[in-house]
Amino acid sequence: MKYIILFISFLILTSCNDSTEVKTLRGNALGTTYSIKYFSDKTIRSIEIDSILNVINSSMSTYMENSDISKINSGDTSIVVDNHFRNVFKASKRIYEVTDGFFDPSVGLLVNAYGFGPAGYPDRVTDIEIDSLHQLIGFDKIELTESSKIEFDTSTSYIDFNAIAKGYTVDVFADFVETKGSKNYLIEIGGEVSVKGQNLDNQNPWKIGIELPLEDGSRELKYGVNLYDQSLATSGNYRKFRVDSTTGQKYVHTINPKTGKSQKSDILSASVIVDSCTDADAFATAFMAMGYKKSVEFLQTNDVLKVIFIYSEKDGNQKTFISEDLQDSVEEF
Repeated sequence: MKYIILFISFLILTSCNDSTEVKTLRGNALGTTYSIKYFSDKTIRSIEIDSILNVINSSMSTYMENSDISKINSGDTSIVVDNHFRNVFKASKRIYEVTDGFFDPSVGLLVNAYGFGPAGYPDRVTDIEIDSLHQLIGFDKIELTESSKIEFDTSTSYIDFNAIAKGYTVDVFADFVETKGSKNYLIEIGGEVSVKGQNLDNQNPWKIGIELPLEDGSRELKYGVNLYDQSLATSGNYRKFRVDSTTGQKYVHTINPKTGKSQKSDILSASVIVDSCTDADAFATAFMAMGYKKSVEFLQTNDVLKVIFIYSEKDGNQKTFISEDLQDSVEEF
C-alpha cells in the first residue's frame, strides 16, 4: 500500500481571470481518495471523473465481482479486455521483465492467501499452502492475445493490478485534465501523484511531502520534494500489515514474488519519481520486494528513475538514500 501526504499550500485567488484561479475536485477512487488541483478556464465536473473511474473499475477492479478482471480470474476465457486493461497489462509485462520478476501482478494469489485481497483474512496461512501457491506465480505464464483475450498457462492463475492501477489512473486523469486546456495541475490518488507546470498561486514548483515510516499510525513529514512535470509514487509496509491471531506472526502487504513470502523489507519507504505515474507505482512496489541492496544495484543501470529510500540498517538505525541528481530538489524538514 502506498503512503504519502501532500504538502501543498493554496491561497484561493479571486482574480477575474479563470486561468489563474485554482480549481479543486475531491472524491473517492479505487478504495481511497483523489484530489485534482488545476488551473484552466474550463471546469471539470465530478461526474466526468466518476465516469472515468467507472470504466477503469469495470475493467480492472478485483473488488468488483462483475469486472472483467474478476471474470477472467474466475476462469471466463471469453472476455475481450478494453484499452485500459491492455495498457496496464503491457506496462506490467515490461516492468516484470526489467525487474526480473520482482514486480509481478500474478502474485495476487499469495496476496489473497495472506489476507490482503478482496476476500479478507483467512483463519491462518500455512507454509505448505504458500509453497503450493508459489509454484503457480509468474507473469510470464500469462499472455495477452492478439484478440485481446487473456490466456493462462495454469487453470488457477490470477491477475491483480492493484500495485499499478492507482498510478495508471493518475495518468488517465492527467490526460483528461489536459484536454480541458490545463497546463498547470496536480493530480493525486491515494498518495500517487502527477504534476505539470507549476502552482500558479505562488509561481513555485509543486511540492510534495514524504512521511517518515512510523508504525504507530502517527504522521510526520520528513522530506519535501519539488516536482517538475513528473510523477511520484511511494510504497511502504509500515501501516498495512496483519498479525496472525494464533501464531502472533506479523504479515506485511508486500509479497516477495521470488520467495512467495510476506517478509518485511529493509526498505521501509520507497518513493519513485519518473515521468509516468504508472511506472512510478509499479517500481515502488518492486523496490520494496527487492530490498535495499538489489534496488541500488538496479538503479546503477537505470538513469531514468529517481528515488528516495528510507531504509533500516542491520542495527535498526534508519537512513535515507536519495538519487544524486534529485538531491537539489529535496528539502528535509
